[in-house]
Amino acid sequence: MAHIAFTSQLQRFTETPEFDTPAATLGEALAAAFERNARLRPYILDEQGHLRQHVVIFIEDRRAQDRIGLSDPLAPADRVYVLQALTGG
Repeated sequence: MAHIAFTSQLQRFTETPEFDTPAATLGEALAAAFERNARLRPYILDEQGHLRQHVVIFIEDRRAQDRIGLSDPLAPADRVYVLQALTGG
């Protein structure tokens, strides 16, 4: 099963579950996370259900490509990392 983890920045705002999921897509994995903690959803997705601008998700060593439909496929052994991107300079 794919493993999903959230970085510590998000833990400042709400509980961030780390768990294994049989999800076949990124969207399914995130839905499973939101079932565990519904308060997490607005930190990750905007009002249209798209990935927020300052959130980045890596599936293994590749950046998730579908920020709107969240259709990136997950393999059973994948590790998914959800983090807030840093901006500024």
